[in-house]
Amino acid sequence: MKASNTQLALAIAAALASTSAFAANDTEKLQQQLDELQKEVAALKKSSGFNLEFGGRVQLDYNYFDGAYNANNNGDAGGDFFARRIRTYVESEHGNWDHKLLLEFAEGTAEIVMARVRYNFDNGLKIKAGKIREDITLNGLTSSKHTNTIERSTLANTFSPFFRWGASASQYFKDSGFRYAVGVYKNDAFGATGHDEDDQLTLAATGRVTWSSAAPGDVIHLGAWHSYRDMGGNELGARFARGEIREANVRLVDYAVGGNAVALDSLSQSGLEFAYQADALTLEAEYASRTLDAVNGADPLDGERYDGFHVSASYFLGGEQRRYKAGSALFVQPKGIKDAWELVARVSQMDATSSTQGTEVTTYTLGTSYYISSDIKFMGNLIYSDVEGPGATALVGDEDSGMGFSARMQYLF
Repeated sequence: MKASNTQLALAIAAALASTSAFAANDTEKLQQQLDELQKEVAALKKSSGFNLEFGGRVQLDYNYFDGAYNANNNGDAGGDFFARRIRTYVESEHGNWDHKLLLEFAEGTAEIVMARVRYNFDNGLKIKAGKIREDITLNGLTSSKHTNTIERSTLANTFSPFFRWGASASQYFKDSGFRYAVGVYKNDAFGATGHDEDDQLTLAATGRVTWSSAAPGDVIHLGAWHSYRDMGGNELGARFARGEIREANVRLVDYAVGGNAVALDSLSQSGLEFAYQADALTLEAEYASRTLDAVNGADPLDGERYDGFHVSASYFLGGEQRRYKAGSALFVQPKGIKDAWELVARVSQMDATSSTQGTEVTTYTLGTSYYISSDIKFMGNLIYSDVEGPGATALVGDEDSGMGFSARMQYLF
């Protein structure tokens, strides 16, 4: 019997999502669930109407850090070795429909990162729903398997909510190079819970427009985005970003340190994007700002604006070229890359200060990546951050700067 789209989605979702409840010591039960999944997949593959694909990534990281990154330990050297991401996905296609489930595994838990159903119209319009990525910032939209630094910029980590439940529409016009994306999402990001004090659903509305002139090795990209987010009276999360080292003990970008967090009715944030590619060289630059609407109009942070930027350059020593996907308005690694070196440099800054609290952090990154193949990559980043602002002493004491080193082994399957 030929399986329906709904049966396919439900079968895979049930088999995969059920792993989210497994206990750390219950490996036998997990193996049984995986065996059941394989049986479901084998049955579904017999349906010629579906095109199934499985894959994933393993990213193993090492972090070293000192100074401000480890200020609560007198700035002494610290470090960690850990699994940054272990993800697996399953995709299916049936006519104009496609589906994707993306799971991330940690110690004893599993999380649904993406659960998407999409319909592709013949005119290029794409409608999707589920847990999907919001179209916010070029660097934030770049998949972790394609980024040229181990961690995304402070700007991307501050402003992008990444994956949220919602629905969106996008369309790319090849003749003009214009693309738009609009969406409505449940706002449970940045300290919001997705509900207000009356348990009403709180939403975010986000839009992004881009224009590109794209030919292989010769790309100009311009973009702008805006997001309005109902915070439902919840407090804005104090820590905006880590300072581009994942496992450091102190998150350096903190708007509340030295003062207080603020409860918000809403926040608005906007950004601008620029990218230029000439053969092996790719340049990227972004600017973004966030404006607060406090519940209490007398709160000193009502109307406060925070902003940040980043500028980066990457270069392939062997002349390889990053691929620009105009339909999504983002860059990915070169196709079929092998035995190649990429160099990258980036400066980023996030100003999360007001007159009496918060920090401003400037981070410099130098890095390199060695691609054994398109599936195996080794990365190394050297990171230095300066911390300033009225809240800096409360956060890091006398440790007003920090140094870090990150390394990664990535395997795609």
